[in-house]
Amino acid sequence: MPAAVLWDMDGTLCDTEPYWMETEHELARRFGGEWTHDDAMQLVGNDLLTSGEYLRTRWGLHDRSARDMVDLLHEGVVGRVTGGAEIPWLPGALDLLEALNDAGVPCALVTMSWEVFAHPIVERLPRGRFDAVITGDRVKRGKPFPDPYLAGAAALGVDAAECIAIEDSNTGATSAQTAGCTVITVENHVKLDDGPRRIARPSLEGLTPLALGDLLLR
Repeated sequence: MPAAVLWDMDGTLCDTEPYWMETEHELARRFGGEWTHDDAMQLVGNDLLTSGEYLRTRWGLHDRSARDMVDLLHEGVVGRVTGGAEIPWLPGALDLLEALNDAGVPCALVTMSWEVFAHPIVERLPRGRFDAVITGDRVKRGKPFPDPYLAGAAALGVDAAECIAIEDSNTGATSAQTAGCTVITVENHVKLDDGPRRIARPSLEGLTPLALGDLLLR
């Protein structure tokens, strides 16, 4: 079995991307700016400060910082989750997480969402647990740099090269791959590229800890 499994969150464990997109459209209306589906796709998997800078530049908000825009995004998405909005867990994710827990395989959540959003999601897990949570505000460089996945492996005391990462974005897959992980990619909102140590799956359904070990040995 893998030494550990490192999970992305948005679009992998659960599909909260629509919450982000709804908030982006609300902010576009608030600031009188244009926002398209292509704009939204540009942000999937990004470090949040990169996304904040994109928003600020897109709408010409020169009196706002990237951090200001991230705070506004969080107001919208955190409000939805803490306000009781349903968490759309993705097919097979909770089953696999629980099976890994039962098999003694450590798991870390490695997300570019900040702690203010990631922890309310983790707290609402109906089953399964993470042994470590790495958020975008805990690393100097976010995805696509390897730092988040290296931090996730280090938090669990394992070598990233002996880990499976699970991702739904090219930005995240590049981060995990560069860190040395074998990456399972599950396409969700964006088209995923092929690459070394990337294994495409239609979903996480049917995967077991031993099956992940077999994939790691490919």
